[in-house]
Order: sequence, then structure tokens, then C-alpha cells
Amino acid sequence: MKRILLPAGGALLATGLLAAGLAGAAQADPDVDGAALAASEQKAAEILDFWTKSDYAALKGATAYYWDNKDVPKVVQKGGYVADGKPGLKEPIGAEKKVAVKSQNVNLPKSIGKVFFEGRDGKLYWCSGTSIQSNYRNLVATAGHCVYDIAGNDEVVSRWVFVPGYYQGKAPWGIYVGKQAFTHYDFSNYEDFDRDYAFVTVYNGVGGVLNAPKQVTKTEYDAYKGEKFIDKKEITADEYSAGVSKYGENGPFQKESITSSPETVAKPASVTTGAEALKYYTATGIDGVKLTAVEVTEFDYNKAPAGLDNNAKFEGPTAASKMAISQEEYKKLLAEKADGKYLGKLWAEKNAAGQEISWFKQQYYIKKWVKSTTKEVYWVGAYYIVVHQIKDVGKLGDNVGGQGFAWNQPTGQIVRTFGYPYAKHPDGSKPYSGVTPKWCYGKTGAKATKVASLKIEEHVSLKCAVTGGYNGAPWLLKYSNAKRMGYVNGVTSVLYDTDSNDRWDYMSSPYFDGETAAVYSAAANMASGSIIPKGDS
Repeated sequence: MKRILLPAGGALLATGLLAAGLAGAAQADPDVDGAALAASEQKAAEILDFWTKSDYAALKGATAYYWDNKDVPKVVQKGGYVADGKPGLKEPIGAEKKVAVKSQNVNLPKSIGKVFFEGRDGKLYWCSGTSIQSNYRNLVATAGHCVYDIAGNDEVVSRWVFVPGYYQGKAPWGIYVGKQAFTHYDFSNYEDFDRDYAFVTVYNGVGGVLNAPKQVTKTEYDAYKGEKFIDKKEITADEYSAGVSKYGENGPFQKESITSSPETVAKPASVTTGAEALKYYTATGIDGVKLTAVEVTEFDYNKAPAGLDNNAKFEGPTAASKMAISQEEYKKLLAEKADGKYLGKLWAEKNAAGQEISWFKQQYYIKKWVKSTTKEVYWVGAYYIVVHQIKDVGKLGDNVGGQGFAWNQPTGQIVRTFGYPYAKHPDGSKPYSGVTPKWCYGKTGAKATKVASLKIEEHVSLKCAVTGGYNGAPWLLKYSNAKRMGYVNGVTSVLYDTDSNDRWDYMSSPYFDGETAAVYSAAANMASGSIIPKGDS
């Protein structure tokens, strides 16, 4: 079996974040690498709060994680697969009763869902994944690149959670925060896509009513430091006075000054000279009317007339002429000008040798007369704080079951895959919404897929026209439509356009062998625990 590097002495892990059990598991087998995703219950609770606050805004705002597979320059299929031991199977757990689904000719398993995380670029993403059987019923299988950020120095991603059955902000079986990630050493350290798989232990799921509003007094509202809001109802000045008389100034009856957005108005008739105009060029203006300076390009400035009216040249204190700036500011403004964010003029002066020695800018403005109005608004408020009324819903495998696991299996067998495609095809067409899961069915290829740029020498292929977002989707061998269970024997890693028509038509998975089984086994024997302390559920 291919190895890029065989570490000596099993000294694999440099991080100090991992528990002794995780480090011990990795050190026992040089194929296994592991990292902490949320090393403490407190950290896991912070991750849960991030995804659930503001009515699951972060979950709803995430997008499918994928890369442009046109970066895969050449695909070769030849040779076969060499198992490194005897075929093996781990039985699934929690087989479901058959439920007819009229809109599908296959029953979708409860075990599949979306993996959500924050990449090293600060953006929020999701992949596909599934619950898989383990000793502690707490394990998720997905692609390695949905756990390790291959664009971020091969570090684990942040804020990793699994939501089985996710649908538009709803988590029917709870949210499961990732605790520890296990993958092959060659993927986490060398981006070897022959090992693009990961097994993640998760804490017990959290469900119940998340982000529930609770009405409180204004005093309680003011003292609360978390998320909160006011439901305001506008009233008359007389109703306000009566309310203050009854409840006091710190009660629910309040008033505030509302200033409207500035609107363009005509120049005041009293302004007949530039000196008089500049008196209006202050923070407050005069009687609500202000003279403002609007930046324009040099071309538009030269077209503007002279005078005191709107759109005339502004030649007051804001319209500086030649202004010296630093080279750093010059470069910054040059980039902003290219993006249309800076409208002024930029230039550099050079010495006799042609070297830039000084840098300058000049900006151009026209006049705008504006006015804002301020009025008193009276309202009575209902004050709310946002609280979690949550409970521990138990282990992942107990709630949705767990698919079995298979390794060293022959290819050319029928598999069924489930995932959430979303992204566009290369030709721009977008047939999938990413909202509901889709599936593919077929025999895996007999020849090994090879892609040199990703160090792929023995991927397994499957004809399937899905798009990005299907990353991490499980490939289930011997899938029972009645029990909705099978054996995870692959995960979606790479998509391909094999006929050059700018539409993905194939995908591939790492071949699951004995080294995959070693990574799986290390993860399957790790406990997780609960985020919610006893007595708080």
C-alpha cells in the first residue's frame, strides 16, 4: 500500500489540545492522525451557540464547500485495486422500519445530514456526511477535506457540527458538535487524496427550544448581556404621558428622537456668497440644512459649474489640492481606485534614475445641500431576552442509527450514495438546491482512478451527475431499502467531467482498505459525553 512517509516511533501528534486517549490511539498506529475540534464541553457549548443564535442564522447562511474541479488536469483509469488484507464488515446499528416515500423510489436514511464548519478563510460551509456505527454511537463519516482545511495549512476547520436530517434551519434530531477528528496521517499532513476520508466523534445531541424569547421587565432587559430585543408599539404623546405617570420613566413607556435620512434640498435663499455657504459646512448645519461635499472623479468635477447651488464645484476646505502621502497609502488607494472605491487622482514623482521618491493624491468634490428632520416618537415596549430552553437528546446512533462499515471489498459492486448537491456545473447550470438530499445508484468502476495533481493513485469511480455539496456523501454497500441501512464503503471526494461537456458526470472515493479500518477503529473506540451538565437539561 502506498505511503508518502512512514513516521518513526509513532510520534505523530504535536498538538497539546488532544486528550491522552486520542494521542494514545494515534501513537499506536502510524496511519492514524487525530485532532481536537472542541476539546471541552465549554468550547462545544460556544460552538452550539454560534450556529443556533438568531434563529439559526449561521446554519442558514452557510454554503456548500467545494473547489473548482477544473483544477484536476487529467484523469487516468487503469489497473485494479489491491486489498491489504481480508474483507471486513461492521454491522449497522438502529435499523429503521420501512416507510414508503411516494416521491422517491428509495427510502432515505435518517443517518445522513449536513456537516457545517467555518473554514480558515472565515467563511461558513457545509458538506454531506452520515452517522456510522461505533462502540459509543457517536461517530460521523465524511470526506477528509470537510474536516481538514486543505487551503489552510492542513489544520482542522473550526466550529464543526453535524445535523442529521437538516432542513432549512430545522434540526429534527438535534445538533451534534464535533469533539475529535480522525483521518489518515497522509491526508492531514500531505494532502494525499487517496486518504480523503475522516471519522469524527460528536458530543451528545442538543435539541429542544433553542433561542427562545422570554419577556422580562425593562430593568431585567437592561441588565441582560446576551441577545435581546424590544417589540415596540407606537403610541400618542398623551398615551406616553399617562404611561410614564403610572410606571415611571424606567417603565415600558418611552420616547426617542428620530432623525430622518438626509434629503437633497435647494440652496437656502439667504446664501449669496461662498463665505455664507461655508457657515453651513458644520456637523449640525443651520436650521437642519447642511452643505456637504460629495466626492467625484476629476472628469466629473471639471464638467461641474461654479457657483453655490447643488452639483457646483466644491472649492472649500475639503477640496485640497496636491497632498503628499506615504508609499503605503499610495498602494492602498491605488488598489481601491481599481475597485472603484477611490475616485481621486494619484501619481508618483520620480528622480533622475527613474525611481519613485514621492507620492501624491488629489480629490474632487461637488456641493450637495441636504436637510434632515427630527421628531419625537412615543412607544410602549415589550422587552425580551433570548434564552436556550435546551436538553440533551442523547447519542447520535441512538437517535438516527448508524450505517455499517466495510473495507477491503471488491469493486464492481452496487452502491447507493446520499448527499446534498448544490453548486453549479461548469457550464453554469444549477439543477440542485442543496435543500433536500439526492442519491445515486450504480456499480463502482473496476479500474482505479488516478489523478497525479491530488496524489490519487487508486480512487474508486461511480457514474453520478451531482455537483459540489455532495462532498463527503457516504457510499453505502449492500443498502437495504427496507431497513435504510448499509455499509459505508466510500465517501465522495472528487467530481469529474469525463466527456468534456462542462457537466460533472463521475465522482470518486478513496478505496477503503485496512489502513482506513485502522483510522475508523481508533475513532470508533472514543467516547464523547454531553455538552449539557447534569441537572441543566
